[in-house]
Amino acid sequence: MTEETGSGGVTGGTSGGGGGQVRVVLVDDHRMFRTGVQAEIGETARTGVEVVGEAADVDQAVTVITATRPEVVLLDVHLPGGGGVEVLRRCAPLMAAAEDPVRFLALSVSDAAEDVIGVIRGGARGYVTKTITGTDLVDSIFRVQEGDAVFSPRLAGFVLDAFASTDAPPVDEDLDRLTQREREVLRLIARGYAYKEIAKQLFISVKTVESHVSAVLRKLQLSNRHELTRWATARRLV
Repeated sequence: MTEETGSGGVTGGTSGGGGGQVRVVLVDDHRMFRTGVQAEIGETARTGVEVVGEAADVDQAVTVITATRPEVVLLDVHLPGGGGVEVLRRCAPLMAAAEDPVRFLALSVSDAAEDVIGVIRGGARGYVTKTITGTDLVDSIFRVQEGDAVFSPRLAGFVLDAFASTDAPPVDEDLDRLTQREREVLRLIARGYAYKEIAKQLFISVKTVESHVSAVLRKLQLSNRHELTRWATARRLV
């Protein structure tokens, strides 16, 4: 993780108020990234953060979160099985618990409007990008545990503007034609994944991937994956 402007350093869980600890579940489909986050924040004696579980897709996430009941979940937006929004939907009862609610902090490479607004509307307490430092991530975790809303600095103004009125943010009619699974396939294609890699990521067959790609191209009136990649990049969906 690289540097991102944020609040001051945190050691020993000092931002948790009284040197407390917070139990965290990591949800991200990239194992190496989870390992990196664990190394950055998981030294409990120093940070006050105890990583009690990990998950790589929606079903695993719901199972682990339900079993461990952490204070905070670090949630990636793009996950096999329906994405972070689906995790939030299925964990809504845990977020609404009168005592010891589970709170979610989105941690994603994406700063696309649809991703940010989607997870915040789904119930996440904040959204930070993967450029955040380990120190600032620990601080954000404790703040979310305490009920604060936390955003990466460059996203804060955008989020405030989006919710300042009753008007919904602009809808991309082309993107709105796609199903959630078609959007997942679109993003992976745009990131350069081969069909076999996409099938493995999403736990579907190569033939199903091909069907989704054909549907996306037809709905967006595009001819090939190169045009699709340019389309997705222009909308900051990658």
